[in-house]
Amino acid sequence: MGAGMAQLEGYYFSAALSCTFLVSCLLFSAFSRALREPYMDEIFHLPQAQRYCEGHFSLSQWDPMITTLPGLYLLSVGVVKPASWIFGWSEHVVCSIGMLRFVNLLFSVGNFYLLYLLFRKVQPRHKGRQRNTCIYLRNFEVDCLALNSVHLQVVLLLAGYP
Repeated sequence: MGAGMAQLEGYYFSAALSCTFLVSCLLFSAFSRALREPYMDEIFHLPQAQRYCEGHFSLSQWDPMITTLPGLYLLSVGVVKPASWIFGWSEHVVCSIGMLRFVNLLFSVGNFYLLYLLFRKVQPRHKGRQRNTCIYLRNFEVDCLALNSVHLQVVLLLAGYP
């Protein structure tokens, strides 16, 4: 790929990432205004995330209704605590439902970037050394062009669901 094409790809990616962030922020704002209280599984996860945010990591305070590992809670603390120190926010603001939801928005944009990197790794970049990217499912060849569009669809779908 020439230098001009690589630069153009960078511009396209920057535009796509910016649009993803903008749309995510607009959706976040709309949902945050409409849903002020925890909904669905946030009923379980929000109190647990707030305990972690407040520095209570004891296993005795773990909600037995939660079956997932505490990774997102720990990462959320790693994002919101430094922000509270930098901006001087109170613990009430930092551990609020809106801030913890915003951390998920940041991770969804991060997922978009990671999936873009994965897409670049899977797709051949040079016409001269193009690899065979077809897959075979039970002896049926899947069309290469269809596979490329499937990759794109999977990247876009997964970027929207962190």
